[in-house]
Amino acid sequence: MNNVLLINASPHGQVSHANQLALELVTSLRLRYPSLKLVERDLSVHPLPPLGMDYAHALSTATPFDSPVFDVSEMLIGELERSDILLIATPMHNFTLPAALKLWIDYVLRIHRTFSSSTEGKVGLLNDRPVYIVVGSGGYHQGERARQPDFLTPYLRQVLNTLGLFNLQFTYLQGLVFGEEAVCATLENARASLSLTPLLNNLVCG
Repeated sequence: MNNVLLINASPHGQVSHANQLALELVTSLRLRYPSLKLVERDLSVHPLPPLGMDYAHALSTATPFDSPVFDVSEMLIGELERSDILLIATPMHNFTLPAALKLWIDYVLRIHRTFSSSTEGKVGLLNDRPVYIVVGSGGYHQGERARQPDFLTPYLRQVLNTLGLFNLQFTYLQGLVFGEEAVCATLENARASLSLTPLLNNLVCG
């Protein structure tokens, strides 16, 4: 175990609850793997450029992978390929994922590069690895208190599976707008659940 890639899609950046919990997971992993390296890609601090006409044209033609039009895509895919564990810290925006994370997906989910397509469907070309997705939300979309739909989870599951990533664990930080007590409770529950994972049994709870 050498490298962790952390994708932070929160507009709150480093101070988002999801990102802070993801960093706690890194600390726990380093107790087991002291030489573990962390690559952080903060999509708020360093926003990705929008996709343009040239990129769309390159996807539909026999464009070499080393073409400058794919520079950003190749950089992001390279980070993903070199990771042994992928962490995604993201808010839920309007029932689904934020635009910043969708743009990252559009760069890394690339036909002929990270997945192939045939008459039988899409097949991921990346090696599987553990993926931990921490989702922060102001309200509730899971469990008995759920009052809104969740389109983020099935979408991200489909995207990651298409890349070839199937070892997924979703963790939900819900009710984050209901005060400090609610925040502490959801973080405590999340830590307790994650600490049951063999890789994270060093995670400090409480």
